[in-house]
Amino acid sequence: MKNYFFLIVLLTLSACRNNKTEVDTIVLNAKVYTVNEAFDTQEAFAITDGKFIAVGTEASIKNRYTAKEVINAENQTIVPGFIDAHCHFYGLGMNLQKVNLVGTTSFDAVIERVKTFQKENNSPYISGRGWDQNDWEIKEYPTKKELDSLFPNTPVALTRIDGHALLCNQAALDISNITLETKATGGEILKENGELTGVLIDNPMEIVYATFPKATRKQQIEGVLDAQKYCTALGLTSVSDAGLDQSVIELIDSLQQTGDLQMRVYAMVSNTKENLDYYLTQGKIKTPRLNVQSVKVYADGALGSRGATLKAPYSDQHNHFGNMVIGTSEFEALAVKIEKAGYQMNTHAIGDSANRFVLQTYEKTLQNKTNRRWRVEHAQIITDNDFEYFKNENIIPSVQPTHATSDMYWAEDRLGSERVRGAYAYQELLEASGKIALGTDFPIEQVSPLLTFYAAVARKDTDNYPDNGFQKENALTREETLKGMTLWAAYSNFEDEEKGSIEVGKYADFIILDADIMTIAEENIPEITVLQTFINGVKQ
Repeated sequence: MKNYFFLIVLLTLSACRNNKTEVDTIVLNAKVYTVNEAFDTQEAFAITDGKFIAVGTEASIKNRYTAKEVINAENQTIVPGFIDAHCHFYGLGMNLQKVNLVGTTSFDAVIERVKTFQKENNSPYISGRGWDQNDWEIKEYPTKKELDSLFPNTPVALTRIDGHALLCNQAALDISNITLETKATGGEILKENGELTGVLIDNPMEIVYATFPKATRKQQIEGVLDAQKYCTALGLTSVSDAGLDQSVIELIDSLQQTGDLQMRVYAMVSNTKENLDYYLTQGKIKTPRLNVQSVKVYADGALGSRGATLKAPYSDQHNHFGNMVIGTSEFEALAVKIEKAGYQMNTHAIGDSANRFVLQTYEKTLQNKTNRRWRVEHAQIITDNDFEYFKNENIIPSVQPTHATSDMYWAEDRLGSERVRGAYAYQELLEASGKIALGTDFPIEQVSPLLTFYAAVARKDTDNYPDNGFQKENALTREETLKGMTLWAAYSNFEDEEKGSIEVGKYADFIILDADIMTIAEENIPEITVLQTFINGVKQ
């Protein structure tokens, strides 16, 4: 009888084990910020076929599931994979193969980097990006004089960090056929004492870009895969690339289909006739990793290059209002065309005048429409009562918190003490809209999402400046910031039903951090390290 009793116990235990569901992966012993509607925390979850199938306590997951792989998170913090709502993923990859001018503190430093690059590469056309005269002691645009002397026969074209100004030497101007007589529409060709300085702002830059040697397919693939490696190491699992041509979108799709590119890409179509003729006719394209249903449009230029369009003149350059880079009637007609195709319109708007025009056009075009989620990219300077437009459920602000902490040193010079109060006003935008999508605009800013989190919450740069934060009243809470980098970013891409939170049925995109991002001392946020990044439940 005794042996019979033990046999029954063993059979019962075996039956319990056999009743468990086998899954691909179980993650245990974690502090999981789910970012679900309740914003609750859990201890464990189970994954199969690349999706979360259960989220809960460690005991509940252990009791219900067995797995081929069990990950002990060792009580570390887990959050949904970061989503960069506005960046230039392909641009980052291609920039990794050019002269990196980010962080240069003088024009002399720019020249030295260009000389070093050319010595190592002997390139027939030197291109680079990242200079910012606002970071130099002499805060004036450089001229081509020194580049002409060093490289009289080799074209050199160096893009400003924000992508809205370009310094060219004479060789680059010559092959672009740019002269003193060249007309500039939607931008400027700067002159000094009746001579070209070599600096172009906004639309005229495209004349030079058209002369760039075309990247080979091999270079493009290397760039995209280099960008993926860079981004996943920092916790990014999805990127919204703000402006791509058809050929690049198709390259990304092919690399995703072969499995070489795991990164999920929300591809905004660049506003060219060729792209629109194809995509607005083709319709939306959606795969598990690629989403094409939006158009990226530029309304004006950037504040740093004084191309942002303002209602009143620049405080440091009287009688200058900036530049619209698209005609108003052209923009309005484009909005109607995009809406009829069922696409989303995502418009770069920096200045308060550009923002008002974009917002008024959105409101008019989307009248009596629902769930369109048209985005204002940057929404950088809002004045008067224009925040009210964001109460329209069809309009979403898409902002980049590190722009505030990069621009704070000179923004007031451009705008004046009164107008700057409506700049980088993220909390005020959130209060109006109810949601705010957060990104970086990399490679203009650094890629790290943790710096985005820090800038949004602390309103400081990595030197812990200023002590009390830049216009701290517009800081976001940690919960708001995490939502903006995950669930709300997914919402802005029409993807909130499939990712952005750790919930049953969603893609198993998550990251493990070495510290609790929600409780760590504010000043230590930039020091947090991403230990592991998972896309579809697979470690990257």
